[in-house]
Amino acid sequence: MANAHDVANYILKKLGRMTAMKLQKLVYYSQAWSLVWDDKPLFQNRIEAWINGPVVPHLYAVHRGMFDVKEWQKGDPDNLTAVQRDTVDAVLEFYGDKSSQWLSDLTHSESPWKDARRGLAPTERGGNEITLDSMAEYYSSLPRA
Repeated sequence: MANAHDVANYILKKLGRMTAMKLQKLVYYSQAWSLVWDDKPLFQNRIEAWINGPVVPHLYAVHRGMFDVKEWQKGDPDNLTAVQRDTVDAVLEFYGDKSSQWLSDLTHSESPWKDARRGLAPTERGGNEITLDSMAEYYSSLPRA
């Protein structure tokens, strides 16, 4: 199975330099839509509900202190199957041209992040997990375009 580093590496190879926050959101949406379209997770790494939206702590450990990220030293995009690449490509087609702030604002309006943040102050970092079940339930309930 691919991991979050493989997905981050793939996204950066496809789109090039972006903010760390945007990369985190694109990895998150790749996971969410894999759960819906492929009926399985893209990776097993934990996703947490941080102040600015969903964050994969394993990725944060690599880009901590960086605003922009242009390449990813970890992971291998070749670990993604053809189906997984198609899923990520579809996510990038829809979300890829959006700003990091737009993506963060979108996650703040959605149940998986809001539910995981319940009980936390707006400025409290928190480390509550956004579960795969909550993501699958929410994103599968959205109307199809």
